[in-house]
Amino acid sequence: MSQQFTRKHITNTELLSMKTRGEKIVSLTAYDASFAHLLDKAGVDIILVGDSLGMVIQGQTSTIPVTIEEMAYHSKMVSRGIERALLVTDMPFMSYPNPRKAVESAAILMQQGHAHMVKLEGGQKILNSVEHIVNQGIPVCGHLGLLPQSVNQLGGYKVQGKEEEEANVMIEDAKCLQQAGASAIVVECVPAALAATMTATINIPIIGIGAGVDCDGQVLVSYDMLDITFGKRPKFSKNFMSEAANISDAVSAYVKAVKNKTFPANEHTF
Repeated sequence: MSQQFTRKHITNTELLSMKTRGEKIVSLTAYDASFAHLLDKAGVDIILVGDSLGMVIQGQTSTIPVTIEEMAYHSKMVSRGIERALLVTDMPFMSYPNPRKAVESAAILMQQGHAHMVKLEGGQKILNSVEHIVNQGIPVCGHLGLLPQSVNQLGGYKVQGKEEEEANVMIEDAKCLQQAGASAIVVECVPAALAATMTATINIPIIGIGAGVDCDGQVLVSYDMLDITFGKRPKFSKNFMSEAANISDAVSAYVKAVKNKTFPANEHTF
């Protein structure tokens, strides 16, 4: 299936072009070179080195213990398996408490982790950090909705934006991130109607995870969609291994399902 995809390297400007022409953006997480190579060959557009590695790789109960050094290490490993995909790396908990620290942390992920873009959680509270990172020539991806690094404050892993006031704040957060120079925004665990409004309102790509089919793209934790995460698989994920002969076939099926808008289905949506 990899022969169907051009090997031209994906950039942040290409993501914007994909949104403009209505082509769905496909993203999955990877934490090592072998997985990254497999995803890249299957046509995944964005490979995310998520701080989810704290849970699926390290066996932690949350993403909070993950350090910037660990993120840089795994990002560097992933970079060695990529030819085409855009490499986005999470900035972990407390790596961006202020703009100066944010720039320093982003520089580590770019220089040592070979990231193409960094991802931060939050809206208007982190705008100064986003602006300072962008001003250094580093592309930024935002993250709204369920924020795993703030799970203790949110009271658990719950759907966000169900109330009108909360939804309006999230839309405003997205507008502010766009204004601050963000190249894309991940939206996690929000009602499909809210995500659809954000996608139509915001000019940069909206990548959904548990946010409905109308987003510009989809991202999943690869271990979830391969059904190898221990514990309960999230409602918004799907086991693509159940009808696949091997991991490559499962990833290719996911790519096709996102591109054809058959994933996520209603049962994966809030």
